[in-house]
Amino acid sequence: MSEHTISDAERGLSDLIDRALAGEGVVITRAGRPAAELKPIRGGGHPVTEADLAWLRERRDRRRSAECDAGSLLSRLRDDDAER
Repeated sequence: MSEHTISDAERGLSDLIDRALAGEGVVITRAGRPAAELKPIRGGGHPVTEADLAWLRERRDRRRSAECDAGSLLSRLRDDDAER
């Protein structure tokens, strides 16, 4: 594991990222104390397949479309309250 000050990290961030991706432990220090650790992100997902889209289509909410738009609904609610 290597330790680097913030100013070192600012100057050589690309190199430090490459080192972390290669498996080296990289710690950035502030005032001599560990402040952050660089490490690779593993398993970033997979491309969306037709099977994924079919799964989503099967589970999509089949609600009816709204009877009126939000503005009309709010106006109606407001007017109903005014009548009371």
